[in-house]
Amino acid sequence: MRILRRTLVVLLVVVLVLVAGAVAVYWWQRPMLRTGTGYAAHNACAVTEVAGRDDPASDLPSNPLVPYLQVDVDREEGVTTGSLLGLLAAQKAWFTPGFGCTLAEEAPELGEASTVSGEGNPFTDAAAPAPSDELDAALAAAFGDELSEADAAALGTRGVVVAKGGELVAERYAHGFDAETPQLGWSMSKSATSLIAGMLAQQGEIALDDAGLRPEWSDERADITVEQLLRMTSGLEWDETYDLGTPITQMLYNEGDMAGYVAGLPLESTPGTVQEYSSGSTTLLCSVLAERTGLGADLPRQTLLGALGLSSATFEPDAAGTPVCSSYLWATPRDWAAIGQFALQNGEWNGEQLLPADWMAKSLEVLPVDATDDPGYGMGWRVNVLADGSLRWPELPEDTYYASGHDGQKVIVVPSEDLVVVRMGFTPEADDEPSEVQLVADVIAALGTSPAAG
Repeated sequence: MRILRRTLVVLLVVVLVLVAGAVAVYWWQRPMLRTGTGYAAHNACAVTEVAGRDDPASDLPSNPLVPYLQVDVDREEGVTTGSLLGLLAAQKAWFTPGFGCTLAEEAPELGEASTVSGEGNPFTDAAAPAPSDELDAALAAAFGDELSEADAAALGTRGVVVAKGGELVAERYAHGFDAETPQLGWSMSKSATSLIAGMLAQQGEIALDDAGLRPEWSDERADITVEQLLRMTSGLEWDETYDLGTPITQMLYNEGDMAGYVAGLPLESTPGTVQEYSSGSTTLLCSVLAERTGLGADLPRQTLLGALGLSSATFEPDAAGTPVCSSYLWATPRDWAAIGQFALQNGEWNGEQLLPADWMAKSLEVLPVDATDDPGYGMGWRVNVLADGSLRWPELPEDTYYASGHDGQKVIVVPSEDLVVVRMGFTPEADDEPSEVQLVADVIAALGTSPAAG
């Protein structure tokens, strides 16, 4: 009996040690696990509520956690919960009309979303473009019609819109998408944010050389300017690698106040000397813009979205009410084309100059820095002519510039051709860029011979 008792005690101790170890490992890994559950919750909420699609899982790139993720949707409460096995590292995404989905423990208080009408947007109700053999062939190549079924699926093109001279000349969508389906631009949101900043500069709310942007900055961070946040030269420590536990995933999926998190990071270089691509910089900038204007989560709707009539667009905020300006702008391809058209027109819209006359010129100017991880990046837009004079895309005109987002989102503007080309897609594995460059080159060639050119 004594031996049995000792054996049971030993077994109990072993079990307790194993349980304690498992709990310790879980809490150690919990912040990283919440990256997966947060992404699952936000993705499922936004794809369903914002995009109006019914299969969020098809938009979720494969990762080791996917087989263990569980998503529960409560439409009545407006909350989507992502967890591991229905129990662990749970995250909630709350849907708010006009503002989309926000990760938060409790329903966020974001105020009333301003109404955005499509009036004044020439693309909103434009008739479908007339067929053109040349343009249809260009779009067919962009959708991978000549590829195998597997390769076309990997390319993942979901929508293409072409505007010439401010008019729609070509348009096509993948199965499950149409002209009214909002699609996530990811980092194209940064280009839209540059336009928002420009509008506020035109209104006298901000200036590019404004510094002292956060009240808690009493060190060299107080020298960081609005322009440096736009150009990714703030010097704040950052890592844009989309992996468990990096600053970008920590910000997006583990922080209720994303800008506060970024503002708390230390400097790793003197402001203005090193360019390091940082989604943190853009979201931090939007907190400044939201605070300066007092508009909070409604900032995009009362500036860019409302002014251009981007009625399909949703700019999602964090739990603190700051628009996540680095990543979370949803819009139809037609509305993305309107953003490109606004840039092409140097900020003029329906006869009103909404940007400073030189804003786009400054946005496309690439300033010298000691080092950069993103050659050709200006203020929210990338250019074709790099600092050494070489062309990023030799196949396209020198004056080409573009907005770019994760998984193959592009708004490509070619001023010399009076052209805007939008490509939306889901391309987590394949290299989408060659097809996008070819698309623009094919469109330029097609418009040179097609009646649509007129």
